Amino acid sequence: MSDLDLIVEAARTVGETALTLQSEGLRIWGKDNNTPVTNADIEVDNLLKAMLLQAKPEYGWLSEETADDPSRLDRRRLFVVDPIDGTAAFMNYKPWWAVSIAVVEDGQPVTAVVHAPELDETFTAQAGKGAHLNGEPIHASTTAELLNSGMLGDAKMFAHPAWRTPWPPMRIEARNSIAYRLCLVADGRFDAALALSAKSEWDLAAADLIQREAGALLTDHKGRTFSYNKPVPLMPSLICAAPAMHPLILDRVAHIDLPN
Repeated sequence: MSDLDLIVEAARTVGETALTLQSEGLRIWGKDNNTPVTNADIEVDNLLKAMLLQAKPEYGWLSEETADDPSRLDRRRLFVVDPIDGTAAFMNYKPWWAVSIAVVEDGQPVTAVVHAPELDETFTAQAGKGAHLNGEPIHASTTAELLNSGMLGDAKMFAHPAWRTPWPPMRIEARNSIAYRLCLVADGRFDAALALSAKSEWDLAAADLIQREAGALLTDHKGRTFSYNKPVPLMPSLICAAPAMHPLILDRVAHIDLPN
């Protein structure tokens, strides 16, 4: 079985498991960083780890819900997984959550799936082979101006009075899953996504490949591209945008200094 077939099958299987657990009533608690987690996050993570590593025992493993094992740094290939990206949406019975799985090779994602079970949307990509939604090719938008563009982010941030130049009127919406936000840029439903806070490799790895293969651009707010399987798997921020939009956003945010 190819890596793509493997991770798509796994994502769909555990998506159904998550929906079953949700219907039975979730147990919810807080992690050490004060973010919520549910019994479904943990069970889906365990299932994915068993399914994927049984098929590819030579691969490393990095997941939001698994204690980090530094041995992953010695692996050329690894799975980078967020079992339920958008837990806040999932536990509040909103559909904006997804199972995110990437195969990372030599620091870059080469195979990816982001599966949103409640929306029946499965985004996939392989390096050099384009991006797809439910098997159909997708492409980023050709939007070339911020005015009236579709932006995923925090409306209060865009409205803050401290900006050197006020942002123009835009259609600003929020989605809990970071991976799903990037996929919505990849398929052109939105033109860009901006977050000026740290994100983890498991939030980004799969969607990074999907948006790239769809013709979008993803960097941090200083314009730096991402690499994966780092000792500290964090990115400081993100700009994901249609190619003509990306420099317009970068010009507005690159001066900002964020905490390391």
